Amino acid sequence: MNWFFIDESITDGDRRQGPYSVDDIREFVKQGKITESTLVWRSGEENWKPWNEYEESKDPETTSLEASRDELIRNTIEELLKEQAASRHFAGFFIRLLAYCIDYFFLGLVGGLALIALSMGGAADLDAIREALVNYINSPTSNEAFDKLMAAPGIATFFSIYGAIQAIYFVVFQAIYSATPGKMLCHIHIETIEGERLGWISSLARYLCSILTQLTLLFYGIGYLVVAIDPKRRALHDWVARTFVVFDKRAKAPKRSKPEQEN
Repeated sequence: MNWFFIDESITDGDRRQGPYSVDDIREFVKQGKITESTLVWRSGEENWKPWNEYEESKDPETTSLEASRDELIRNTIEELLKEQAASRHFAGFFIRLLAYCIDYFFLGLVGGLALIALSMGGAADLDAIREALVNYINSPTSNEAFDKLMAAPGIATFFSIYGAIQAIYFVVFQAIYSATPGKMLCHIHIETIEGERLGWISSLARYLCSILTQLTLLFYGIGYLVVAIDPKRRALHDWVARTFVVFDKRAKAPKRSKPEQEN
C-alpha cells in the first residue's frame, strides 16, 4: 500500500512526497518530519486527512491495551447482565393472565360508563348494540353477525373512544409505575432487558407491540401462549419490545409444592 504526505517545509512547487510504506511514514514521524496534523493520503482513501486520524498512527502496544480494556469492559457488562437476569423471577403465564383479566375488568367498567354516556347523549342505541352483541356472541364466526354489530348506532364511536382509553391506560401506567393496576395487584412489573424501569417511549413502544400480540387471538392467541414455553416467560410483544415481566423484589415467585410422601 502506497503512502504520501504533504511536506510543509516546501514552500514552492509540488509538496506531495511519496510513495512510501507505512513503516517509512512512522520513521518520518519519529524524525519529526511528519506531525499529528500533517496531511497524509494512502491508496484507497478518497481524501487527505491528518496522520493522527489513521489507525496506523497509534502505537501498537497502546492499541493492544485499548482492545484489551474494551474487551474487559464488554465481558464485565455481560457478566453483570447475566447475574441480574439470574436474580429475576419471571412472571409466568397464569399470573400474567390474572393481571390481564383484572386490567380488562377495570377497562370494561370504564368502557361501560362511556357507552352509557354515549347513549344518554343520543350518540348510541344501547338496545340495538345489546341485540347485535348477543347475536355476535352466539355466532362469533358469522360475517353477518359481525356486520350487524358494526352497523349498530354508536358502536364505531364507542370503539374509537374505548381504543383511546385502553391506550392511555396502558401507556400511562407502564410509563409511571412500570406496571398496570392488574400487575400491581399481582405484585409483578415490567422491566427492559437491561433491568431498568420503562419510560414513556419504551412504554408506548411496548403498547404498540401488544396490539400485534392481540391480533394473534385470531390464531388461537399464540402471541400470548408463548409465555408458557419461553424460559423467560415473554409474550410476543415482550420479544419485540425487548422487555420482561418479573415479580416485585418484595414478592417472591411462587414455589412449586412438593408431592407428599407416601406413608
